[in-house]
Amino acid sequence: MGKKKPKIFPSVPIERMDAKGKGIGKAPDGRVIFVPFTAPGDVADILVTKKRKSYYEGKALKFHTLSDWRVPPRCDYFGICGGCQLQHIAYDKQLEVKASTVRDHFARIGNVEPREFLPPLEAPRIYEYRNKMEYAFTDSRWLTPEEIASGQTFDRRGAGFHKPGQWDKIIDIEYCHLQPEPGNDIRNALRDFAKEREIPFYNPRSREGLLRQLTVRVMKSGEIMVMVHFAAEDPERIREVMDFLKEKFPRITSLHYLINPKPNDSIYDLEVRLWSGQPHVIEEIDGLKFRIKPKSFFQTNSYQTDRLYRRVREAAEIGPEDTVYDLFAGTGTIGIFLARHARKVVGLETVPEAVEDARENARLNRIDNIVFEIGDVKDLFGPELFARHGMPDVVITDPPREGMHPRTVEMLKEVKPRRIVYVSCNSATQARDIAALRNFYELRSVQPVDMFPQTYHTESIAVLDLKT
Repeated sequence: MGKKKPKIFPSVPIERMDAKGKGIGKAPDGRVIFVPFTAPGDVADILVTKKRKSYYEGKALKFHTLSDWRVPPRCDYFGICGGCQLQHIAYDKQLEVKASTVRDHFARIGNVEPREFLPPLEAPRIYEYRNKMEYAFTDSRWLTPEEIASGQTFDRRGAGFHKPGQWDKIIDIEYCHLQPEPGNDIRNALRDFAKEREIPFYNPRSREGLLRQLTVRVMKSGEIMVMVHFAAEDPERIREVMDFLKEKFPRITSLHYLINPKPNDSIYDLEVRLWSGQPHVIEEIDGLKFRIKPKSFFQTNSYQTDRLYRRVREAAEIGPEDTVYDLFAGTGTIGIFLARHARKVVGLETVPEAVEDARENARLNRIDNIVFEIGDVKDLFGPELFARHGMPDVVITDPPREGMHPRTVEMLKEVKPRRIVYVSCNSATQARDIAALRNFYELRSVQPVDMFPQTYHTESIAVLDLKT
């Protein structure tokens, strides 16, 4: 039998964007079709890549009309690497897309309307804003269609990002625009040095090779942390790599390495070894200093974090007699930021290492009216905790993407703090949780916050006032 003829829909107008940054059009049979790297106003011939019962996924083959939303993408790898989905769209339109996503989630999933939907909080930087990047090394980098068609033999060693949908293929990159320098310089220098010295690059299928990953933090404070992930113990080669980085980049404040022989890339069960410099870097937010260790969680966009926290503080309207509960406290950044305005802050966090970091950060900033408790929020947030620390007047909650556990939502209904400020990286689960509180709370405001320009990711702040 012959090869099945590809399905192509001619001249499809793109009408709007979805929550993942894909353009949405209508196929001739009435089904919607999702097309990445398009924009409202584009008209294009669409190749169908997936067919589902109620929709299609496709790829733009030829454009007949280009949207006036479009701008030239800055990155050579845009459309290939997958890290950015919106570089082809003007920044003010990116904000429109993100605001529309948040508004849609509250209307469709939560069926709740805020008293005020505030304009998106735009980012002060739309490039070179990420303080942390992770790169993978490979001995079998992804080849472009042109490279494959050439029939030539290429050096397959590289360092960069995973190709979307191909876990074992890494796109070798020269320059990423999302992190300030010297992030690119460090990655490229290490890659070239390892090639020159014939240090084996990792292969995720065979799990052979030595040089596996690289984590680079470039903080707004100017401090730099670098951590090299090796796949095996090889003291001589490890010393060669680490000494190279130390000598080549004397600006590195904190230089570490670890050994990861596991099939997965997670590091939280691994020992991190300090090679040179300080065991941490310092970041400053609104005059406060935060120590960040290799495994510490910290907001990825330092330039926008202080604006996010200021907005939370303004919305919370904390008074000097208030007891504030900071659910999902992480390393204590929000709680410490708010403690100067409250009688007491109680932070709850599951990860013991994060609580250790939080306590260190409180001591570093000489803040003594904050305490941290270790445990799952759904288990901790209850009568025994309130007996120790008092009832909450204000609750700040910043849960993971899956949102709050139903037990936590029920406890909020029971204790009825006068105000809840809900920060979320997933407005769909945020809207779901807030819908469950609607009988007790009025949704005063919702505001999208752009922490990740050029991507579809959106933070949002929702403010809930107890009904009287």
